[in-house]
Amino acid sequence: MPYPGTLTKNRFGLFAVKAAAALPQTAQGTLFTISGGRVVLTQLLGEVTTVMGAVATNISIIANPTVGADVPLSAVVATANDAVGILYSLLGDLTVALQKGAAVRGMTNPIILPVGTLDLLTSASNTGAVKWKCFWMPLDDGAKLA
Repeated sequence: MPYPGTLTKNRFGLFAVKAAAALPQTAQGTLFTISGGRVVLTQLLGEVTTVMGAVATNISIIANPTVGADVPLSAVVATANDAVGILYSLLGDLTVALQKGAAVRGMTNPIILPVGTLDLLTSASNTGAVKWKCFWMPLDDGAKLA
């Protein structure tokens, strides 16, 4: 995928995309993998590409380190009946729910992530699909997010 622009790169860092995929079904599923060292997450944005079903389902973002315990990066947000085009955005405050709407705020506080995965956690089994975009910067030499 082409990079979104020089200004964006200078402000937010490198760019990774997770193609539209169905939600994990009452499970935790990998969005991105972090390898080679720590990275700084500067933006995370999800876009609904297939309408979410009516089942009451909450989602949240989790850092799943290779060593140590999972760390919630957001409180949960409800997704039942979310329409195509609804956006989900991580704010960078670990106690705040993902932002949700036709327009959302971006991250105000970057988050340092260890080697491991950046995951999506769902509270129920539901239909729907989301495409995720991530901006990041390497903190350690050789660090990558894909």
